[in-house]
Amino acid sequence: MPLLKQGQFADDPWVRVADDADIADETAVVVSLERWQDEADALRKRNAPVAVALTNDQSPAEIESDLDAIDAVFLTFPAYTDGRAYSQARLLRQRYGYKGEIRATGNVLRDQYAFMQRCGFDTFEVADGIDPAGWDQSAQTMSEGYQTAADGVQAIWAKRHGQQASA
Repeated sequence: MPLLKQGQFADDPWVRVADDADIADETAVVVSLERWQDEADALRKRNAPVAVALTNDQSPAEIESDLDAIDAVFLTFPAYTDGRAYSQARLLRQRYGYKGEIRATGNVLRDQYAFMQRCGFDTFEVADGIDPAGWDQSAQTMSEGYQTAADGVQAIWAKRHGQQASA
């Protein structure tokens, strides 16, 4: 699947590794939460980045104490109607202060792109044949946010309150 990063296609440096597969020392790998929990010490000693893939029923709290050693977190949207990855991303950014890459995988749709960005996602695995310009256009459809979010954009109510307070 193509990778969308900052509105453009990008090369994907990550290799997904099965729990029972060997890991090359110089390869950026994505491991499951279970493998991370079993092999964290060895994975930390590698000379390459490590990402952890969380399923949508796994809590980011399970990796909170390890976030300094995790270069990326992959979160899955298994279906359009399942938005738990939004909550996971927001927890990672706002509660745990995670600064690394948060990637949306699975059923990643253009009409949800702006919402995913607001929650803290910064890379997106998208379907083959998409036009990145269309996705960028989707991100621009919301010029104001009604509530605070992980993207740091000031909510419209806060802007209004600030204007009234200074008047």
